[in-house]
This record gives sequence, structure tokens and C-alpha cells, in this order.
Amino acid sequence: MTPASVLSSSSASAAAALDLLILTFNCAKNLIDVPVFAAHLQGALRQNSGGDGLPDLVAFSLQEVAPLSYAFIGSYFLNPYYAKYEEALNLASSRFLEEEQESNSTADLEEDEGSSHEREEEEEGLLKPNKKKSQQQSQAATQTKPYTLVRAKNVGMTAIMLFARDPETVTRVEEAECGFGAADMGNKGAVGLRVSLKKDRDSRDETEVTLVATHLAAMEWNLKKRNANWRSIASGLTFGNPKEVVPGVFGENTSGPRADQSGAGDKVGPGPSAAVADAGGSDSSEATSEADDEDEAERPLVTSDGESLAPEHRAALKDISVFKPSSYLFVAGDLNYRISSTTPPPMSTFPSFDADSPNHYSTFLPRDQLTQERLAGRAFKGMSEAPVSFGPTYKYNILEKPDEAVNEEAVRAGVEHDGVPEVPWKFAPHRWPGWCDRVLYLDLPSWLKTKSQKVEVKAYNSLPVVKTSDHRAVFLRVQVPVVSGENMRKGLEMEESNSDDGELSQDPRINPPVLVDAHAWERREAARRKELLVGMSAFLWSTQEGAVLLGTMVLLGVGSWYASRGW
Repeated sequence: MTPASVLSSSSASAAAALDLLILTFNCAKNLIDVPVFAAHLQGALRQNSGGDGLPDLVAFSLQEVAPLSYAFIGSYFLNPYYAKYEEALNLASSRFLEEEQESNSTADLEEDEGSSHEREEEEEGLLKPNKKKSQQQSQAATQTKPYTLVRAKNVGMTAIMLFARDPETVTRVEEAECGFGAADMGNKGAVGLRVSLKKDRDSRDETEVTLVATHLAAMEWNLKKRNANWRSIASGLTFGNPKEVVPGVFGENTSGPRADQSGAGDKVGPGPSAAVADAGGSDSSEATSEADDEDEAERPLVTSDGESLAPEHRAALKDISVFKPSSYLFVAGDLNYRISSTTPPPMSTFPSFDADSPNHYSTFLPRDQLTQERLAGRAFKGMSEAPVSFGPTYKYNILEKPDEAVNEEAVRAGVEHDGVPEVPWKFAPHRWPGWCDRVLYLDLPSWLKTKSQKVEVKAYNSLPVVKTSDHRAVFLRVQVPVVSGENMRKGLEMEESNSDDGELSQDPRINPPVLVDAHAWERREAARRKELLVGMSAFLWSTQEGAVLLGTMVLLGVGSWYASRGW
């Protein structure tokens, strides 16, 4: 089958497109201010490049969503944090619908001017269809929640929340998780949802979208750890247990937990090689490490009998990986890539938001590590990113007063964003400002992609600075063609035979960067037990609720002791 025939067979599905909004935010372990966050979300909803209406699907990637004790225990303790984001989204969406209704009403009045006949009809209650639609939008905004929470899941302090305008259009949701902290725990990690959905509940056609929320290793000098985190996602974030998908193939896991890749606790930067890395090169040790990683990725996975994995088993494992050939892929998070491999020396020149300044932030963007690593194929190979036109998203010191603030003039002038007063801030002097918070995506495969059928970016921007975090949230608004899994797969075998050619060699659906970790689920189960132990210990010794519980236990113990002596 030729690519042209594939396009012909999928043309009916291509006519429909799903509207998605994906937002990433490092919450700094704080509860958000709902009215403020909602106001900025409403501003984001307006940025739709000529489109209108609300997205069909909204996904929030949240890092440091709550303190470690709550996050490691999970479930009940995270519900208050999740509830704030659900409230903010529905508040923003309701106001957006009301705004649309008011705009439509104004347009209707202008259209009706000078028409006495139409005014008489209005007096008799005979409204035009578009006015009825406006009233329905207003009622929907005030009487119901525009969005329903479909799923919320976390791995450690990283969470993903999925909302749908019509939950009946979501036909299936799968989950995946992996950690790359100490003993594979989730102080840093990734959590994914794979969603099958339709444009509307009456449609027969559906498409599949894989959403990944992640938080990679921190610190300027941990570039290699960030790349290693991505390889962990590519190999270990699986939507099924590899041992169950290909039963009887793999032996027992004898390697134990992997080394800590979170960057937590790192206190010193790299040596002289940092200057080389800043210049866009890499030192010999880094190059050697990357060569080893590439060799490992190319090494064939072997079964317990020592034989190479069969092609059908490889295909089955690819289907549970993030690179499933029949699915779109979006990765959003605090990816933590910086603009330098060392911390800034004293009196460093930082990016400016002044468009006329020679130090405008656009002049710093070429130093961005993520773009360098992605284009070099060392991380996020084959994935795309919309042009970055916003300023650095990290690291902001929030100030109580405008004195010494970078935006002092705007604060004193009473400038507002989305109806919210500007927050006084300055960049933290011990960190290079950087574009840590990003959203990347895997477009339609080359055998389906055309000028009219592709992931269409409507907006890619950051939200204003808020008081509760040292990061700015970033969102991506896109439309994706509704293409069935069958049509996504058509032509794959033919293209795989030409996988050494050009663009195809960069497509991870054909050439995954690493092989699936056969023991991914075993590692995660063991890590989850450790997380519960660490979480409960931290809860008892570092939270007010834990102190009350400990105090109660002590009082009960003392009371029981006295009672036993009385007997």
C-alpha cells in the first residue's frame, strides 16, 4: 500500500479534528489561588489563533503538586490539591462561555438595529437560532461545570489530570508510571495516560492520544541525567506489564534498583568540561557516556534462553511503550533543561523582557539545552516543538514590594494581566533563567502527514507569574486530526523497510531510542512500597496532622499504661 492510498482511506477521518489544551506547571508544593489561576487560564483560552469555543480535552501536567509526604502516600491526601485545579478550570471555562455569549449578544444587537420586524419578533419571544445558541452557552456556563475530571494520577510529586467537555467521548483510558529518583522512587518521575476518544459521542471514528507528565533532573550541570530520564521514560513508561504482554520470554530481574537519576542532593557542578558544553560541544567523558548509551540502545534485547527477541514480540512491546505507532504523543513537564551547564557567576547579565534591549530573552534562546539535545538526537528524538516566543519560565523570586523588582515600573503603574495585578519579581541570582517548562509532541507519521493533515498549533505560550511558584505555567493549544489506529498503522511496514532513509530514521515509532524495559513493572511495584514507607514517615514527623496523630498515640499509650497499672 502506498502512502497516497493510506491518505485516501483516512480522508473521512481527517475531516474531523480534536481540540486539545495541554498545560504544564510546577506548583512548588503549594495550593494555587483559584481566582488568580482561573483568570490566567481564561486568558489562555482566548489565545486560539482565530478559533473559538473550548477545547475538547484539557490535560494538566503538574510537578511538585504537593509536599513529598502527601504525594508519596497519594490518593486522599492529593484530593484537595486536585480540587483546586478542577475548580480553576471550570471557573475559567464558565467565564469564557459567558464572554462568548456576551460577544454574540452584542453582535446580534448590532445586526438587529434598524429592523423593527425583528424587534417585534423578539418581543413575541421568537429568537433567532444564533441567539438561542448564545442563551444555551450562557446556561451551560452558569448551571453546569463545562469540564468533567476523567482521570487524575500521580507518581510521587508529579501528577496528570485529564478533563473532557463530554466524558462520553472518552472510550478508554490506560495508565503508566515510572520513577527515576533514589531506588526508582518518584521524587522525580513520569506518569502517563493513553486516551481513546471521539470528536463527539455519535461519531464512529476515534483516535488515540498518549499524554505524559514528567519532571526531569534539576541543576544546570545535570544535562546527562536529564537525557537519562528521557531514556527511562522511553523504556520504562509502559501501558502494560511487558512480562504479561510477551509471557515466558524474560527471565528474573537480578539488577536491583537503578542509580538515582533525579539530581536531588547534587551540590557541585561539573569541572572544566562545563565551558565546552556551554559552547555547544561535549567533553570526552560525556561523549563516551552517550556512545555507551547508543550502544546499549542498539543492542538486541535477549530472552531468558539467550535468543534475540522475535519481531512480533518487539511489535507487541512497542505497542505498550510511549511510541505506539497508532497514537499521538504529547510530553509536558518541568523538563529542567537550562541555558548553561554551570551556575551564573556574580553580576551575570540575565535575559530582559524589554524588546529594545540587546539582552532581550530571544538572544539567550539559542543556548537552550533542550533544543540542542533534541536536534542532536540525544533526547526527544523525532519529536516537535512549536516556536518558543515567550520568555524564560524559571526561576522567579517573588517579592513582597516592587522595590528591586525587574518589573517595578509596571507594578507601580498598576498593570494587570487577565484582570490580575502584576506580581513583583526578579530572577533568582544563583540560577540561570531558562525555559524549563515545555510541551513537545509527536506529529502524524510521515506516511499520513500532509499540509492539511497534521498537528496544527493554535497557541504556545506561558502564563503570567503567580505568587505561589517560582515557575511560569506553559500551555499548548492544538488541533489533531481524528485518524483511527488502523489508518495510523497503514503503511508502517513499508516505511520500516526504508527506515534508514532521511526523516524516517528520526521517527521513534519506527526506530525507538531504547528498548522496552522488561522489568519496568517490577521496579515500579518495589519503588511504590518504598514510597509509602517514606511518605508515612515524613507525614508523621513533618506535618501538623502527623504531629497530632503521634501525640494522640502517645496519650493513648500513656493512658493504657496507667489503666493497666490500675488493674
